[in-house]
Amino acid sequence: QVQLVQSGGGLVQAGGSLRLSCTASGLTFSSYTMAWFRQSPGKEREFVAGITWSDGSTIYSDPVKGRCTMSRDNAKNTVYLQINSLKPEDTAVYYCAASRGGLKHWGQGTQVTVSS
Repeated sequence: QVQLVQSGGGLVQAGGSLRLSCTASGLTFSSYTMAWFRQSPGKEREFVAGITWSDGSTIYSDPVKGRCTMSRDNAKNTVYLQINSLKPEDTAVYYCAASRGGLKHWGQGTQVTVSS
């Protein structure tokens, strides 16, 4: 079955950086668009960043644009999310997602807490 296993995250001071990883199995990774979402308490899950399967183009949400880099390594079935200049409002559970043809698979989520 499809599995997305996330790693990284934790407690970081404001202004710091972190990198999240998401390794997929059970799917043809290179054929999937990958994305990161996040959800803060009391809020809906929101899109953070995405990367296409075709040419590796990336897109970022306005709150993280300029601070965030998403990349993929198809040889390792892994995507990464590098976030710099972290802010307390970046505190959330971060989820990776794999999408293809209307289907979406989710990672288990990883907590990122940014202290001020």
